[in-house]
Amino acid sequence: MQWVTVMINPLRFTADLRFAACITLAISLLAAPAISQAALTLNNTRVVFNGDKRSTSVIVKNPSKSTYAVQTWINTIADDTTTAVPFALSPMLFKLNAGNEQLIQISGLPHTLPKDRESLFFFNMQEIPQASTEPGNQLNIALRTRIKLFYRPQALKGTPTGQLKSLVFSLSEKNGIHHLLVRNPSPFHITFVRLEVSGQGQQQALNNTDMLEPFAEHAYPLTGIKPAPGLQAQFSVINDFGGYTEPQTLPIHLPN
Repeated sequence: MQWVTVMINPLRFTADLRFAACITLAISLLAAPAISQAALTLNNTRVVFNGDKRSTSVIVKNPSKSTYAVQTWINTIADDTTTAVPFALSPMLFKLNAGNEQLIQISGLPHTLPKDRESLFFFNMQEIPQASTEPGNQLNIALRTRIKLFYRPQALKGTPTGQLKSLVFSLSEKNGIHHLLVRNPSPFHITFVRLEVSGQGQQQALNNTDMLEPFAEHAYPLTGIKPAPGLQAQFSVINDFGGYTEPQTLPIHLPN
C-alpha cells in the first residue's frame, strides 16, 4: 500500500488562468504513474516479529539509477505519529544510492502487549528523490510504502495457516439480507485473498474482505445466495511470507 506526498517548489503564478490550468494538468500527468510504481522495494510484503526474538529486520533495495533519501517508522492502524509503539528502528533516516540496499533493524522494547494473541502494527518506508540541480520549477514526489507488522507472542504455538480448519462459516440474516458470518477462534490474524460461497447451483465471490482479527468475526453481505444444505466456503489466505495458501474448503452452517 502506498501513499503519495507531493512536494512542489514555489511557483510564480500569474493571473493567467490558462497558465494555471497547464500547471495543474502537468502535475496530474506527472503524479499519476508514481502512485503505482515505487522506485525502492522491500524484501517482503509483511513482517512477523516473534516474541522470543530481540529483533528482526527488513531489507530496503534500490534497483533504480537514482539516489534517494529514505525515512522509516512504525505506527499503528491509526496511522499517526503520536501513538507509542514498542519498537525501535535503526537506521530511521538514510541515503540509498543506486543499486544498493540497506538492512533496517527492528528491535523490541519493553511493552504490555497481549500474550494470548497477535498485535498489529505497520512498517512505513518513505522514499524521497534527490533534488534536481536543473534550474526552473520542480515536482518531487515522495512515495510511502506501508506493510503490516505482526507481533507474535512467544506463548503462541503454530502459525496462522495451521489454524485455517478452525475457521467457522455460517449464514445469518440482518434487515432481510443474508450474510456470510466468518468467525476466527484463533489468536492469529487471517487475511483472505480469495473467499467464495458455492453449492446447490449458487455461487458468489466476495471481494475486498476485511482482515480477520484474533478471536473476532466479520459478516459479509450475500446478494445472490439463499440458505440451502451443502453450501461451502472456498478460500485462500496470505501466509507469513506474503504468498498464498492452497485453496481450502469448509462447510457453511445454516441458521437453526
